[in-house]
Amino acid sequence: MHSGFIPDPTSLRAGKLLIAEPFLHDPNFFRTVVLLCEHGEEGTVGFVMNRPTDLHIGTLFPESEMASLGVYQGGPVQLDTICILQRAQKADTGHEVMPGIYWGSAFESLEEEVSAGVKTLADVQFYLGYSGWGAGQLEEELQSGSWLLADATAELIFETPREDLWRKALETLGGKYKNLANLPPDPQLN
Repeated sequence: MHSGFIPDPTSLRAGKLLIAEPFLHDPNFFRTVVLLCEHGEEGTVGFVMNRPTDLHIGTLFPESEMASLGVYQGGPVQLDTICILQRAQKADTGHEVMPGIYWGSAFESLEEEVSAGVKTLADVQFYLGYSGWGAGQLEEELQSGSWLLADATAELIFETPREDLWRKALETLGGKYKNLANLPPDPQLN
């Protein structure tokens, strides 16, 4: 069962949010929001933004000035890899996701920017692993109604509490989605 709206797969690109359809029960993606960081002929890469882990950067890098930052589970692929999402005017390393937002894994240069006060902890997020789709796979999932598609904003990415992200992202679609955003996780228990 899905909400009935099928997004246009041709609008897939970096800077879009995949919002798990309210009735999607895949345990990897139940009520998740995925920021698409790269989309092309070979496939798609993104990060689940609202799956916190019990880890902090200090667990991995005890001497880091960013030790207090939590780590999110970016997806089920390569869970032994740390990726960084950052807000920046310009990043020397990494890929631009959308204007002012970059992803990559250059920890040392990020550490220097935080130490120098060029960047604050609020401008940085860490992800363990990522979400990935092979060529055409995400387009098929969109056609089957598993995902809704919305534009990402810096406010949703960096300022929205993670526990509210799925609901807030769904609300950006307006109309019936504002109502669906308030459904309990299991409507049968309502």
